[in-house]
Amino acid sequence: MNAALDPHRPIQALSDQLISQIAAGEVVERPSAVVKELLENALDAGATHITVRLEQGGVKRIAITDNGRGIAPEQMRLALARHATSKIASLHDLEHVATLGFRGEALASIASVAQLTLTSRTAAAAHAWEISGTPAGSPAPASGAAGTTIDVQDLYFNTPARRKFLKTEQTEFGHCAEVVRRIALARPDVSFSLSHNGKAIDHWNATEVAQRSAHILGDNFATARLALDESAGDEASGLRLHGFAGLPTAAKARADAQYFYVNGRFVRDKLLTHAVRAAYQDVLHGDRYPSYVLALELNPALVDVNVHPSKIEVRFRDSRAVHQFVFHVVQRALAQTSATAFGTAPAPLASPSGAMPWLREQQQTMFGAQLRTDTATDISSQFKRANSGFGVAQSTASYGALFAAAAAAPESLRPAIAPQPIQSLPGDDEHPLGFALAQLHGVFILAQNNRGLVLVDMHAAHERILYEQLKNALDADAMQVQALLIPVTFYADAVEVGTAAESRAILESLGFDISAVSPTTLAVRAVPALLKNADTQSLARDVLRDIREFGGSRVLIERRNALLGTLACHTAVRANRSLTGPEMNALLRQMEATERADQCNHGRPTWVQLALADLDKLFLRGQ
Repeated sequence: MNAALDPHRPIQALSDQLISQIAAGEVVERPSAVVKELLENALDAGATHITVRLEQGGVKRIAITDNGRGIAPEQMRLALARHATSKIASLHDLEHVATLGFRGEALASIASVAQLTLTSRTAAAAHAWEISGTPAGSPAPASGAAGTTIDVQDLYFNTPARRKFLKTEQTEFGHCAEVVRRIALARPDVSFSLSHNGKAIDHWNATEVAQRSAHILGDNFATARLALDESAGDEASGLRLHGFAGLPTAAKARADAQYFYVNGRFVRDKLLTHAVRAAYQDVLHGDRYPSYVLALELNPALVDVNVHPSKIEVRFRDSRAVHQFVFHVVQRALAQTSATAFGTAPAPLASPSGAMPWLREQQQTMFGAQLRTDTATDISSQFKRANSGFGVAQSTASYGALFAAAAAAPESLRPAIAPQPIQSLPGDDEHPLGFALAQLHGVFILAQNNRGLVLVDMHAAHERILYEQLKNALDADAMQVQALLIPVTFYADAVEVGTAAESRAILESLGFDISAVSPTTLAVRAVPALLKNADTQSLARDVLRDIREFGGSRVLIERRNALLGTLACHTAVRANRSLTGPEMNALLRQMEATERADQCNHGRPTWVQLALADLDKLFLRGQ
């Protein structure tokens, strides 16, 4: 019989080496995990410059050098021992963790599956000291500057089964580089250098967070982001959220530019992700992902970081308060996305090559050997596709409320018969969308401002205006509740029954009356009046699930907004509706006064800016 499967083997204590290797299976999942642990130790040691050198994706070698406080020679053996740390000494310290590392097992785990050499020198020491392998070794004199160098070679040399699960060299290096980027974003005050196989890859000098995020996430993010910094609560909680949220029009097809930090620690937390996603809910297309670099600071006693070996997950004491705080801060920042706030469209939409596919194709054709004959056909088909989604035009009378004041518009708002000189445009600072020149194919408004040409999708713009007006009108009144003549009962598990009992106040504030009629049955006696025709059972289950997971419910707001969005879409001005000059200018003025006016509620952009320089390029002017 295989001894490993012997059911009669007696209970016995595991060896220290095996214990460390078991811990390494949780902590040292791949080379990037080693990089993360060592970088966190370097930052906890007060380093201001860190160098990361990798070979073969980190499998052959990971060498990290810092200029931190260093380790005294008499403590080197203890540094390699399991559960030995200077960062916590009591349960109180564990409940108020202010450092990135605190378990005291990273070096021991790494040393159990790789060849590790620790070289360190304190500022007061005459020279550096070096220790290799396990705590059984002894420090020996070595050369080196103040700080610490940890050299990890031949990862998983003694556990070949683990090594088989590693990916290609380039894939493993990509994971390591991503870890360095995450930590570099969190600590812009520290300089980082990264090299791979002897080749310099990245170097970031110590700087401000705005510059560091621009360097790492690129110019597109730097020119299409919203800065935010808000605090809430008393000194005991100390909630603060700061950083940058990407503009909705710069969203990506992948969620690969989302960085969230809690007290300086990069985390992947579903509560925080849900809060940010909810804030983008009605300005972002459903299959797009926003980019952001956000940092949440709060009292360490209010967040538990000791819930996962890799320390990438956290648990909040008051999850509802944190969720609502993050949601509202990001939502308020996104509410600024209007022409008045920025005076220009986001950069990804500002250049002809990024604004419209057909325009990019036309530009490429112009710079080619000859002009393609099917360009006009491509443009025509583009307009046909745009028109196809709008439906038939509505009557002029249905828009009287929106353009009631247009007839009294001043002379400066009326379109010029011939283009005016740009310098003579009145009040452009007050009216960044400029003044209407013409209407194109019954779909777009062409306007002129000091920067150049503005293209407005009149249906999308009007849809956002109506949508915000409907939301504001509804929010101005108290939540209207619809009592049900016959209560809706349904089977519920113990968790749902408990949530309903514990959250009666929250449910009532959302317009629900849900209570238990038996240990396994819930009854819904009232719902929000706006959603009286919804599937009551499904709605109640969704609300209870949201309250349980996030401390509040976004289901109600999302469903309400979906109804208002549908209403706004059907009421908004349609394609092929001919607008007069005053009507077009009235629409531009309302866009400037409306929050989130850069996108319709489906996430489509409402306007783009074509600068004079972009137009010059199209016609090869000055070349």
